[in-house]
Amino acid sequence: MPAVALSVVIVNWNGRRYLPDCLAALVPQLPDGAELIVVDNGSRDGSREWLAQQAGVTLVALEENVGFAAGVNAGLRVASGEAILLLNNDAFVEPGCVAAFCAALRDHPDAAAFGGVLLFDHAPHLVASAGIVMHCDGLALDLWPCRPLASVPAQPQPIFGPSGGLALYRRTLLDDIGWFDARFFAYLEDADLAVRAVLRGWRSLVIPAARARHIYSATGVHGSPFKSRLLARNRWRVIVRGFPAATLVRCALPIAGYELAACVVALLTRRWAALAGRLEALGELHRLLAERRAILHRRHAGDLLGRALAPARWPWQLHAGQRRLDEVLRARRAP
Repeated sequence: MPAVALSVVIVNWNGRRYLPDCLAALVPQLPDGAELIVVDNGSRDGSREWLAQQAGVTLVALEENVGFAAGVNAGLRVASGEAILLLNNDAFVEPGCVAAFCAALRDHPDAAAFGGVLLFDHAPHLVASAGIVMHCDGLALDLWPCRPLASVPAQPQPIFGPSGGLALYRRTLLDDIGWFDARFFAYLEDADLAVRAVLRGWRSLVIPAARARHIYSATGVHGSPFKSRLLARNRWRVIVRGFPAATLVRCALPIAGYELAACVVALLTRRWAALAGRLEALGELHRLLAERRAILHRRHAGDLLGRALAPARWPWQLHAGQRRLDEVLRARRAP
């Protein structure tokens, strides 16, 4: 089988300090004829000037920061590959990563999206994310978070969808379900796309041999009000746009339970950004319902999404997971 033409899209915003290592790890792995497209989101740190001097890089220079989702879409507009590899600017592919993705394209023609395994850059023996787990309460969480790399299965595994920080999509999938929703700006745009893919019957796999070290939340600061607002808003966008009525009925209690607990915690801890994100989603309800009708009109018959959802996590499970992540990130800052 001939090799599939590959386009790599990297979105950058003030990531000049990461780009040399990102490209140094990536470029030697690219197959002949592959495109390397870097979308610069109006950086002011010299990124654009540095990228303009790099041979083999197609620079898409935007005048302002339009967000990750719209940035990816800008790269897709100029990409010609049959397969699109997305890579964060603060991620550094491990040896054999691109080859593993290309082999997956060949060996799994029934799959349309492939996720890699992101490792913590400061603790590469631990998994940061291996894709998306969509729970019935509408939470999209990382697969295998903080899990030792040594315990990860060696063979490809079915997943709900890949994380946009290290993901390979067939062009046929994107042509069928559409690109990222630019209104998300950042966070959960990959989960929204994964929901649309599941509704249309497309399959996704994680490829454990495709790995990259990632500087966790280098662009969007972990726990920042900005990130909290977008996560709260975009979670509701995913639910309203993509959860069919039968799924909403079955998941109503977990969704409501999480929402009540999250709002109480936000009030008690004065995390106003999380509440603001929810109110923003509420103000968009009319538009979201119109988009919902268009998305669900094209879904395949059967409860594909309902079967793909994982059970809701109990509050103490979420708390334990967050504590473990905080411990791993504190180790990054330790002297």
